[in-house]
Amino acid sequence: MAWSAAQYVKFEDERTRPARDLLAQVPELPEGPVFDLGCGPGNSTELLLERFPGNRLVGIDSDEDMLAAARRRLPDLHFEKADLQAWVPPKGAALFFANAVLQWLPSHIDILERLVDALAPGGALAVQMPDNLDEPSHLLMQEAAEEPAFVEHYRGQAIRRKPLPSAETYVERLAPKTARVDVWHTAYYHPLSNAHAIVEWVKGTGLRPYLDALPAERRPEYLATYAERIARAYPAMADGRVLLRFPRLFIVAVKAP
Repeated sequence: MAWSAAQYVKFEDERTRPARDLLAQVPELPEGPVFDLGCGPGNSTELLLERFPGNRLVGIDSDEDMLAAARRRLPDLHFEKADLQAWVPPKGAALFFANAVLQWLPSHIDILERLVDALAPGGALAVQMPDNLDEPSHLLMQEAAEEPAFVEHYRGQAIRRKPLPSAETYVERLAPKTARVDVWHTAYYHPLSNAHAIVEWVKGTGLRPYLDALPAERRPEYLATYAERIARAYPAMADGRVLLRFPRLFIVAVKAP
């Protein structure tokens, strides 16, 4: 799946707010490197640099366009290309920080366990994942895909990502390996200029698998079909703007000193 750093940063302030909220719950760290997993264009990496200037910081992403943007943004830092599904975390890390990336990996709880095992004593794992599959913004992607004009292009493909496991599942899997596990859920309400802005938002993330599965000439028609549904699902408020509800799940796990 191809990503676009330029599309992603159209809503950088809104996308970075959960990273700030997650980082605020990370305790002081021991010595050791800090890894920004799924660093994207470097917006979360910049926050980590400000908070932990004494730790070596490494950004990791699987997409060349995102890595190029991150390197332009923070030219003095080290960024690596890697697939987190296969990446082997180095031992002795002070922090693994994963903002809005692990939801794409079906076996991400196994990855979380590997990350915790690699932490230094007193180190932390901090994760934020969108939990918005039941929101109209995402339900309507699938609804549009099931229209007769498009359904043949999705047949036999697993486009819609799997729902996140329960909070209990994360606690049960991580608690035996850590001194503390905090899990919480937050729903953000983002005022956007109009329904078209919602379409532009999800074009940078959740809509990409649906668009990538279509021939290029069919994508405008699919977007128009999806946009019509979004306009009905998100009516304008009194000032003309629309309100995008965006639930997210947070996890902070700290290893015993």
